[in-house]
Order: sequence, then structure tokens, then C-alpha cells
Amino acid sequence: MTVTSDHLAALARFDTPTICNALELIDPATRLEGYTTQTMIAAPDGASLPEGARAICGRAKTARIAARAPHGRGPEENNALKIGYYEYVANCDLPTILVVEDTDTDPIGAFWGEVHSALHRSLGAVGAVTNGVVRDLGDLDPRFLIIAGKVAPSHAHVHWLDYGAGASVFGMRVEDGQIIHADRHGAVVIPESAAPVLEAAALKVQAREAPLLALAQAERADLGALRALITGKSQEEAAE
Repeated sequence: MTVTSDHLAALARFDTPTICNALELIDPATRLEGYTTQTMIAAPDGASLPEGARAICGRAKTARIAARAPHGRGPEENNALKIGYYEYVANCDLPTILVVEDTDTDPIGAFWGEVHSALHRSLGAVGAVTNGVVRDLGDLDPRFLIIAGKVAPSHAHVHWLDYGAGASVFGMRVEDGQIIHADRHGAVVIPESAAPVLEAAALKVQAREAPLLALAQAERADLGALRALITGKSQEEAAE
């Protein structure tokens, strides 16, 4: 089944932990792979997501960057790279998410800030996931969610190394065009075959959690009801 914008919008109504839980129902191997594994920063505060959305979901556009040394390219070559990159970002019928790998051992240069957040949003992207740096926290486009590795004030010598060839961010390997789901917890890759059925799996996860959540949110937990819920028996049977 072809993945549509409606599929992506439906998945964006769930947070990323719920999507991870739902993926486990479809493929248990996703318990241990396909997601970021380090603490990340969500910016800007109070990002303005579409109505009902709790996360971003889109096709991956990938790039690798560095910032500790100048790129060394001549002006014409560098301008051609910039133009090619922006054309690449814009070339997609579905919402996109930039997955940008900062190859510096300790990233110092911010690729993401006021200008790039607004520009990428205008090219059809809904957000970015990077192990690198974000800055301009008070001036970021509020419609563009950035999940980054750190905050720092300078762009240093930040430049593209390549784009469209895949990227790795905090343990999550992403190939160009894969579906990504992200929020303040981090990001996860959604296999193409799972996307059309993942909403149903996420709703199943929520339905399974609902009885336990109701018990947990009570002023005082009912141990008898908890015992029955765990064992799948009536309270009388579970008490025996």
C-alpha cells in the first residue's frame, strides 16, 4: 500500500514512545534498533504543530555536515552544492524531515537556527533531527520542530559534506526517503510496510494500556483490581 500524507498525519497524532510500542507489535526486532538512543533537545519551546499533532512524521531527507574546518571549495562549486541541496530538499510530494549527521567528534557549529528553520519549512519540511547544534532558540520558525544534540551560539565553519546518501544520528541509521517519526523523546524509523497499519497498532497499544492507566491514576491503587488485570482473572479468582 502506498504511504500517503493522511497516513503521516495520522501517525503524527501519537507521541514517539507510543509509535515505538506500536512498532513492537508489528516487528519485535524494533525493540532494540531503529531509534535514537541519547538525550536530545527539542526546539523551539512550544513549537506550533498542526492541530491534533503530538509529533512530526515525514520522509527523510538526509545530509552530513562538519564545522571545525572550512569546506575548502571554491565559490562556484560551493554555490552549486547549496543549490543542489535545496532542490533536493524541495523535491518531495510528502512532508519531509531533515536527518542531518554532524560528523565532528564534538559538534560545535550550528547548522540549525533562525534562517535554516524558516527556509526548510518553506521548502516543505516539518522538522529536523540531528546530533549536531541548534541556536537562535527565540527566533526559530515555530512551525518547524528541531530535535538536536546540543545548543551552542556559533555556526563555526558549518558546511555540507554530502546529501541524499543517508545519515546516522545517535544510533539511528536513516536512508534517504525512509519514514521518520520524532518528538522531544527522539526519533524512530518507520518501515515502509508498517506505516499504513501503524495507526491501528498504536490504537491497540493505547487500548491495552487504558485499564492499567485508569488504576494508576486513581487516588489509591486497588490491588485487587491490579491483581485481576495482571492475571486476566476476575478479582475473586485472582484473590484465591
